[in-house]
Amino acid sequence: MAGWTSRGHRLGIAAFAAGLAVLPALLPNEYYLTVLIVAGFHTILTLGLNLLMGYAGQISLGHAAFYGIAAYTTGILTARFHWPVPAGIAAGLALVLLVSAGIAVPTLRLKGHYLAMGTLGFGIIVYIVLNEATDLTGGPSGLTGIPKLGLAGVTIASDLHVYYVVWGAAFLLFLLAQNLVRSRLGRALRAIHTSETAAAVLGVDTERYKIGVFILSAVYAGVAGALYAHYVTFVSPGSFGFHASVQFVTMVVLGGMGSLWGAVAGAVFLTALPEVLRAIEDYDILLYGGLLILCMMFLPGGLAEGAERLARGVRVLAAGRTPAASGRTR
Repeated sequence: MAGWTSRGHRLGIAAFAAGLAVLPALLPNEYYLTVLIVAGFHTILTLGLNLLMGYAGQISLGHAAFYGIAAYTTGILTARFHWPVPAGIAAGLALVLLVSAGIAVPTLRLKGHYLAMGTLGFGIIVYIVLNEATDLTGGPSGLTGIPKLGLAGVTIASDLHVYYVVWGAAFLLFLLAQNLVRSRLGRALRAIHTSETAAAVLGVDTERYKIGVFILSAVYAGVAGALYAHYVTFVSPGSFGFHASVQFVTMVVLGGMGSLWGAVAGAVFLTALPEVLRAIEDYDILLYGGLLILCMMFLPGGLAEGAERLARGVRVLAAGRTPAASGRTR
């Protein structure tokens, strides 16, 4: 917990909060605000997935399923059974918690690519159910009529208010994740990532910690999915398939595994990049793939590593110029 007392860490958190607060005022139009809202959903999910992959070293190719379970649960309950929005969201998160606990116990006995295949299979099953249960989910056509976010009868309709709700949730979940990784639990997760056998020998209950972080990361995905459903007011299976899971894993890897700041950077970068490249109609996919390849070649540690290199270079330059400047003064 010592990290919380460091001046640099406090300044970083304060700058993050201040940036989120003033950013909407700097945007030229509401289109960019919409992109940032979607980036907020992805940030919440990627923070949880980074806890699982970057800190515990467990691979999941099925987190889009938890994203979809929460979205469809709250969507069905609020649109078809007229539940209040907070109750629908709570039910969605409860179902995600139960399903993730049921999946974690047998799946996390697997390791490496076997674990990846197990979570991939779960994701495919959920995708098929969403497509085939047409009476409940609407099937491939999707589920419509989901109400907007609201609390105590007050609807949160404007994109600006939704932005503050989504990024407020992302900020709080970021603080929770920061607190976790600096705690005894975080140290245990890093030990499991380094060597599960060595961690077990040292007395770490590896199975309990792996199950716990898997459930927590799934709940993060559930929060993102529930907020997403009540923002777009429509959900369809295509948003929660294998492609989405791969995209979320890419966000974690590109941002920097084992870095929560990297999770934020990766989610925002890969959400905004397709929008930036949309103007290059015929070559956007090629350029998108090329940029990802270049990032992985020259920044294997992700965007977080790139930021650290840049900061180190600035410090070296500042340190190198100080004696020369003082020498000229003399």
